[in-house]
Amino acid sequence: MASKTETRTRKANSPKVRPQTRAPAEVKSDDPLYLQVVRALKDEIVSGVHPVGSQLPTEEELCERFSVSRYTVREALRRLREDNLVSSRQGAGTIVVPPRPADSFVHEVMSINDLVAFATGVRFAIDAIEMIVVDAKLAARLGIASGEEWLSVRGLRHTDGNEFPICWTEVYINREFAAVGRLLQRHTGPIFHLIEDLFGQSIVEVHQDIAAALISPELAGGLKVKPGTTALEVQRTYKLATGKIAQVAINTHPAARFRHSMTMRRVKG
Repeated sequence: MASKTETRTRKANSPKVRPQTRAPAEVKSDDPLYLQVVRALKDEIVSGVHPVGSQLPTEEELCERFSVSRYTVREALRRLREDNLVSSRQGAGTIVVPPRPADSFVHEVMSINDLVAFATGVRFAIDAIEMIVVDAKLAARLGIASGEEWLSVRGLRHTDGNEFPICWTEVYINREFAAVGRLLQRHTGPIFHLIEDLFGQSIVEVHQDIAAALISPELAGGLKVKPGTTALEVQRTYKLATGKIAQVAINTHPAARFRHSMTMRRVKG
């Protein structure tokens, strides 16, 4: 609910916009304040006032510009993120991002915390959970010793509203932490969090490799693509402070449905 101050502002006039190279689209005074801010900023993004890669004004600057509360500005920015027009990161502000095809899945990673957002934003439909003995071929693939027992978890990942799975996932968990397996069927979120919570451990490093691959006949049906379709394999190795590997995850994405996004900034020093 808008504050009394915001209600008076809304009755008086629509958001005040400082002169730009192109005026924002007209807004209706009876619309919620956050939608008025959304429309003004969206028009500026589309018209090039805020080009791709540029940073939007700060929350404080937007509050002053539109004469609204910080809550209203945050709700407007949330809506712009949902429309895939901007990306917000703590300490980096809100950045205008390039448009993407409606059927593609964008995974943005800059920290281990971003992996949490990835895992909570998709549903893992587990197909199989079992203890396996790592053979030489799998050992070479995962970078672990052969002959050891690891917990294997396999299945498809989905996002709401999309009929196609985003990837096939294989997770291999060190036998020392295999007890998490009994919780996985009703667990949502990242598996490595279970390891941390149940065993008092802390994942301090995640090494990621992305490689081109072809989708095998065994995976083609579940991913709803033809065998031999180009794919991207995203492999992540999760390590403890001791250097021990706690978990290895491999996500196989049909290439046409996946784009990896990463922002790099120059560090002074």
